[in-house]
Amino acid sequence: MQAHHPPGDPGELAEWDFPLPAELIAQAPPEERHGGRLLVVSDHLEDRAILDLPALLRPDDLLVFNDVTVRRARLAARRATGGAVEVLVLRADGAEGEALVKPARKIREGERLQAGPGEIELVAHLAEGRARVRFHPDLETIEAAVGSMPLPPYMARPVTPADDTRYQTLFARPGELRAAAAPTAGLHFSPTLLARLDALGVERVPVSLEVGLGTFRPLTGAQVARGELHPERFEVPQATWAAIERAARSGRRVVAVGTTSVRVLESATGPGRGETRIFLREGWVPRRVGALLTNFHLPRSSLLMLVAAFVGRDRVLAAYAHAVAERYRFFSYGDACFFPAPRAGVG
Repeated sequence: MQAHHPPGDPGELAEWDFPLPAELIAQAPPEERHGGRLLVVSDHLEDRAILDLPALLRPDDLLVFNDVTVRRARLAARRATGGAVEVLVLRADGAEGEALVKPARKIREGERLQAGPGEIELVAHLAEGRARVRFHPDLETIEAAVGSMPLPPYMARPVTPADDTRYQTLFARPGELRAAAAPTAGLHFSPTLLARLDALGVERVPVSLEVGLGTFRPLTGAQVARGELHPERFEVPQATWAAIERAARSGRRVVAVGTTSVRVLESATGPGRGETRIFLREGWVPRRVGALLTNFHLPRSSLLMLVAAFVGRDRVLAAYAHAVAERYRFFSYGDACFFPAPRAGVG
């Protein structure tokens, strides 16, 4: 029986741990984008392959994916003293932005860091190691010179040229919203898989979520107590919103590609730009999402809680235990799960 803890109690987060051998954390993508495995989680578990996805979809499904581009967000900089500094850009607004700076405590407000041909000025310290920064002459110049793809820290290896393409989905399009992490469920889609979906007649539409701390940073007890995450900006095109409304009117199933698409679908109230702090967990009743394709997520994470809210905690943890036993690959470059419907009584 699941123990009950006050909101924000460390024991509540401990309930979202699961044993995971380090060798199951994927350090590189499969040879082909569609080369991963797929665990289908319904009233039973079924071991499939990513290329089996068309057989699990209906011709009238509406597939919603996150088309955000991952920026070369990890910037290598140096202090005037020569000390190395890492600046991970979370979001940018013109000449200024918000970033994680390491080591943040040693850097004074107003200090300028050398970053290739440019400089990064620390404007103000914020909470949790974040800082308001200003780019001189601009972020694009600095990224091109000293930026690299922001692979997660559990990939304990240097970034390679292959990551420039493989840590980016085929859907990615240039836009004002750019991410500090990939919408990883979308990484599985190859031209071969997309052609099979087209042949089936599945409609695909994009949304954009600027993946940042709200998606990838480990949860704190305070966030659990507040019931909200770090803010992330999103955008829903007019054509996408029209497709979602058509699906709702006709009873078609909306299939979210990734938890980032879920966060947009459950936050948006119409087309256009918005910002979300939504924390989807036990008690969430999906308004729009009828099925979910997603990777395996970190212990103690908001994304694990989201998936558990969608299909039930016991079912998710049993699926993860099966995945460990069957040697599935975990996290960003790992395998995926498909949840054909919310748990009984939801939605």
